[in-house]
Amino acid sequence: MSAERLLLCCLFLQGALALSGNFWHITDLHWDPSYDLGKDPKRVCESSGIRPAAQAGPFGDHACDSPWNLINSSVHAMKDILPNPDFIVWTGDDTPHVPNQNLGEETVLRIIGNLTDIISEVFPGTKVYSALGNHDYHPKSQLPGGPSDMYNKTAEMWKHWLDLESRETFKKGGYYTEKLRNRTGFRMLVLNTNLYYDRNMLTQNDEDPAGQFSWADGVLAQAAASKEKVYIIGHVPPGTFEKKRGKHWYRPQFNTRYLELIQKHHAIIMGQFFGHHHTDAFRMFYDSKDSPISTMFLSPGVTPWETTLPGVKNGANNPGIRIFEYDTQTLLVQDVVTYYLNLTHANAGRDRWEKEYRLTESFQVADASPASMHQVLEGISEDSCRLQQYYRFNSVNFDLSECDEGCRVDHVCATREVDFHRYERCLATKAAGASLSGSLLSIFGMAVSILFVFAQQ
Repeated sequence: MSAERLLLCCLFLQGALALSGNFWHITDLHWDPSYDLGKDPKRVCESSGIRPAAQAGPFGDHACDSPWNLINSSVHAMKDILPNPDFIVWTGDDTPHVPNQNLGEETVLRIIGNLTDIISEVFPGTKVYSALGNHDYHPKSQLPGGPSDMYNKTAEMWKHWLDLESRETFKKGGYYTEKLRNRTGFRMLVLNTNLYYDRNMLTQNDEDPAGQFSWADGVLAQAAASKEKVYIIGHVPPGTFEKKRGKHWYRPQFNTRYLELIQKHHAIIMGQFFGHHHTDAFRMFYDSKDSPISTMFLSPGVTPWETTLPGVKNGANNPGIRIFEYDTQTLLVQDVVTYYLNLTHANAGRDRWEKEYRLTESFQVADASPASMHQVLEGISEDSCRLQQYYRFNSVNFDLSECDEGCRVDHVCATREVDFHRYERCLATKAAGASLSGSLLSIFGMAVSILFVFAQQ
């Protein structure tokens, strides 16, 4: 190859690489400072409640929230795997699952502060977009729709990540917006969706808590006028939990308004990134013609804690962290790469974070655009092998049991229908379809048996 052609080739490769950026998403760290292996197995951690931490080790137990060893390991694994991300998305829930009387405002702020410190120390100079979780307040889940002392103190804690205007907005309601990577044409919208949580008694009678819907609508309208592309991050997602049928997180009126916000501004929204579930999942948004217009990615949590929600089977997960690869010119999400720690192996002395899967490879799609994620949904809806693969990833390779027909319906309907009424119709339709398929199989089986009997005569 001539020197001239070699130079052109190098310039082309440099240009192609420049189009691809990447960022970390971490969520639901839930540090439990009480974790202590020197205690009685039934009292290893406060977050286990009355459940014994039978398999407790240096990196945790599925009955407990994260010990410091796991927190430290996860943040340093991020540094080892991708030391220079474009930015980090951190979507909250930092304190353990313990009663409010075991915490207090000072303890909650200290935990948030310690996690802020380790992220800042391991990634000095890296921009972090941080959102509050429902456990990042005292009392937990009771985040007010107006100014508060805890909003003020958290804004001060994060002042090295927030610009001056963001700090002032955050103090009003726990939300803010900034130019993404300080670049013209790109914007990050950080929401306090804990205001819409059905356990938040402070906002249940508000039409628009903290005026956040009106504010977000204005920000997105201005972004469209300025020809900006937008990422949205938050903690509590709209829609329904895929592991418990009918378990919604938002009050109905807030769920509807969030859905309307996305449908109205979808042309400039290039990705939504949330947590709260601890599981690996996604949610699809469609227009009036059922064409895919937006995807919400729900990243797995660092904590391995098994949910205590009644009726949830195998509700634990292995710790997970996630890289998003994106087009730096359009903000299109190109790929998703999830890394995890097998907790059993880690406690046995093999504490190695490893790649769990790359979305485009595992699901054979071109990218992570809404159209491609719709293909992923169709795959898990129609193909039992794809469903089983998705189900394994959902718990970060913790629950390896079979996802049966009821399980398939729960996952498909929760993923496809963010709207509560459409979700209920999906359940009814899928259940009826499964019943019809079962009946047809029974009739077919009877017909084969009858033919067999006649054939023997």
